[in-house]
Amino acid sequence: MTDQKINLGDVPEYKQEASKEMPSLSAELNTLDEPISTTIIRDLKEIGYKMKCVMVPALREEASKRLKDWDLWGPLLLCLALSIILAWNHSDGSMVFQIVFIVVWLGSAIVTVNGQLLGGSISFFQSVCVLGYCLCPLTISALIVKLFLSSLHVLIQFLVALLGFGWSTYSSYGFISDMVQADRKALAVYPLCLFYLFLALFIIL
Repeated sequence: MTDQKINLGDVPEYKQEASKEMPSLSAELNTLDEPISTTIIRDLKEIGYKMKCVMVPALREEASKRLKDWDLWGPLLLCLALSIILAWNHSDGSMVFQIVFIVVWLGSAIVTVNGQLLGGSISFFQSVCVLGYCLCPLTISALIVKLFLSSLHVLIQFLVALLGFGWSTYSSYGFISDMVQADRKALAVYPLCLFYLFLALFIIL
């Protein structure tokens, strides 16, 4: 008997399946020829979906997969939005904007480095991405307070800010706590709480 090598390219079924998969794969990978508007819309949809995953705890498993493909556009947009909202109609808006902007990025870096020193398995930029997207609840709380509750009692504003703080902390806790060992979770979560608490206090100032 003679050995015969089978070329999968000659098999009709393989050709048919390959012809179905290759166009979609090449279309997905080749984005250099697409219009800029298409690229922007696709990126905005991706950012929106990641925000949805952060806001809905039931989607945490899906969010963990999506956020492994990290980006900094979403966190940047949320950071700018939170800084602008908190500086809006403030007596020293420029200073507030600078403080919030610096605290967001510096605080994210400190929380990330702390987690890595505790033996965390998450990458630096992936952690910054997660912490940035988890600003979404705080940003919504700040917007609600500034638009609808600014003339009401400070206690109501405090409750809304507390809700945003709790939601942001809970959302990020699910991601950050998974990157360290069980006996070190408290050391990783403590600076995380301080980070969001400091930002939440600016909502009612």
